[in-house]
Amino acid sequence: MAEENKIVIPLLPLRGILVYPTMVLHLDVGRNKSVQALEHVMVNDHNILLATQREISIDEPTEKEIYTIGTLAKVKQMLKLPNGTIRVLVEGLQRAKVEKFLENEEYFEVEMTLVEDEILGDAEEQALMRNVLLQFDQYIKLSKKISAETHASVADILEPGHLADVVASHLPLKIVQKQEILETFSVKDRLNKLIEILNNEKEVLGLEKKIGQRVKKSMERTQKEYYLREQMKAIQKELGDKEGKEGEIESFKERIKEANMPEVIEEKAYKELERYEKMPATSAESSVIRNYLEWLLNLPWHEETTDVLDIKRTESILNEDHYGLEKVKERVLEYLAVQQLTQQLKGPILCLAGPPGVGKTSLARSIARSLDRNFVRISLGGVRDEAEIRGHRRTYVGAMPGRVIQGMKKAGTINPVFLLDEIDKMAHDFRGDPASALLEVLDPEQNNTFSDHFIEESYDLSKVMFITTANNVGTIPGPLLDRMEIIHIPGYTEVEKLHIAKDYLLPKQMKEHGLDKGKLQVKDEGIVKVVRYYTREAGVRNLERQMATLCRKAAKIIVSGEKKKVIVTNNTIEQMLGKPKYRYGLAEEEDQVGAATGLAYTSAGGDTLSIEVSIAPGKGKLTLTGKLGDVMKESAQAAFSYIRSRSVELNIDPTFHETNDIHIHVPEGATPKDGPSAGITMATALISALTGKAVRKEVGMTGEITLRGRVLPIGGLKEKSMSAHRAGLKIIILPKDNEKDIDDIPESVRNDLTFISVSHLDEVLKHALVGEKK
Repeated sequence: MAEENKIVIPLLPLRGILVYPTMVLHLDVGRNKSVQALEHVMVNDHNILLATQREISIDEPTEKEIYTIGTLAKVKQMLKLPNGTIRVLVEGLQRAKVEKFLENEEYFEVEMTLVEDEILGDAEEQALMRNVLLQFDQYIKLSKKISAETHASVADILEPGHLADVVASHLPLKIVQKQEILETFSVKDRLNKLIEILNNEKEVLGLEKKIGQRVKKSMERTQKEYYLREQMKAIQKELGDKEGKEGEIESFKERIKEANMPEVIEEKAYKELERYEKMPATSAESSVIRNYLEWLLNLPWHEETTDVLDIKRTESILNEDHYGLEKVKERVLEYLAVQQLTQQLKGPILCLAGPPGVGKTSLARSIARSLDRNFVRISLGGVRDEAEIRGHRRTYVGAMPGRVIQGMKKAGTINPVFLLDEIDKMAHDFRGDPASALLEVLDPEQNNTFSDHFIEESYDLSKVMFITTANNVGTIPGPLLDRMEIIHIPGYTEVEKLHIAKDYLLPKQMKEHGLDKGKLQVKDEGIVKVVRYYTREAGVRNLERQMATLCRKAAKIIVSGEKKKVIVTNNTIEQMLGKPKYRYGLAEEEDQVGAATGLAYTSAGGDTLSIEVSIAPGKGKLTLTGKLGDVMKESAQAAFSYIRSRSVELNIDPTFHETNDIHIHVPEGATPKDGPSAGITMATALISALTGKAVRKEVGMTGEITLRGRVLPIGGLKEKSMSAHRAGLKIIILPKDNEKDIDDIPESVRNDLTFISVSHLDEVLKHALVGEKK
């Protein structure tokens, strides 16, 4: 290699292309620096250095991103195109090496030295030249992309370096490989490299040819098979034969044989398969029969999971998943105990009734897990078509089984836990009554022969453990309700909500929000404040949302770097959740005249109810306010009539109803209130106002009143007692017939309250009124 003196020259970086010496090539130039470099050389000696950039994707390359070995070229022609780019015709002259990039803001300018090829001129180079020509000839024959004229022009080249460059320019090489050849100054090494590349390219082309021939043969075979198959179809059509159904029918026969179906069902399946075999494939009924056979084969007929009859394990799982709900858990354990003794028991039909959010659906899922049974759920909310339960008859195209059979297919066994969700929200119209269709499903005496309109044959549902859920049992039709065992889940007490939030909801939400005990801690008093002032519900759905809000707030504080650990207490709840959403009922601070505290049962659990009575001179008008329902208004009328009839015994002026206007008001007038259990509370408040005797501040009462002053039983004593305890009351007056319900009240609440059972209003007044007039 011989070096000449350093030459200062503009450089034109090339993208995705490389120019060898002796090559003549058209280039399109559009980059600003490149255009200025061309304009400069056109007014001088027309010489420019062409060097390829390393990455094709870079629009404005730097010095380091351009190869330092390039080709000195002469610009023979330059033409400006309408789109603003310049098309130039260049001719490669000689290899050159960039020694240094010079500072020039308009275009790349470099110092370069020209590089001469190292030519030995010995016999080995001549042999290598012949080998290259031979390999190139074979490559052209395999490739068929290079013309014969090109081969002839290459064969006429006598100089080995020139030959290597021309052959390399015609090969489909990557820029890196082309650059390697450009940087190989030794002609002998360059020819050796080229022979190696040509051998590889020939091998690749040979493989491509083999693959092409194989694909062609495969296509020819496929076309031949298609042609023969079409011929066979035409022959079958002429003979009235089926169109390619033989294989499918054989498959059906094998599956029916292996399905181990009951004898009657198997006979029906073979009969339908025989019909399917004789029926043309174009018939609409053909697809119906095929669909029917698929359903028969996919339904479980004998597949059964083995119950895990371990009461302690089941109890452990139920306690692990749910806090409280003792009655439901006890019923499941009873079922298991009987199953263990008898080894056979018809599946019970349980109805979990209660407000939203108390865990009815998740409890059913836990029951399935504790029994180690498959679980399947369908929602009946809004279902108004009988066919949704019993299925469509097969006379209709697109007919399907009902949801019960669909659920059994999904379960895959004959003894799953089957949840019928929202059974109280079914409707009925001209398409039938789905509730009536469910009678057969939920009757233990007849569900062993359940008939679906689509399946047509009896299906045994007796081993299924059906569980239904409802918010309001009153909307379920009587005959359907009669077939179910109702288990009421009235809601959770404040103590239970604290445990559920602490042990279940908060850990779950912390996990979902990427928190742990080292990052977030919520004190018990904080949870209690959330329960009291930020939720008003029987269940825990909103409580879980509030726990999620706490987790989000804590995550933001931690991520923003304010704190590494967030501790939520009673005092910091308002900072996290804002002002309280609900008012928490509290007992009166002193004895009041004309005001009594009643206990109410709401959909969100229990609550205290303050009833106020005002007496003013007038003409005997009775006014009732506070958005009261009809039953509550009638209770007020009954209390008023009773007081009139007993005015002498109660030391009340017998003419009070003629000379006074009476106003009974129940605060929180925006909330509808109804029910008979405020009867004795209204009577007590009215008598207190008329006699001037105060009502004891620590007393809460509930009970229905009759015109004779008798106190009748009420419902929801557990929830009412919880609200009384929460409000700070000490004494609960309740009907004598409700004494049996005291055992349902949690012990922690029961121990803090005094329960007084009464059967007449006189007993109520004896315990509720303070002796002195105020």
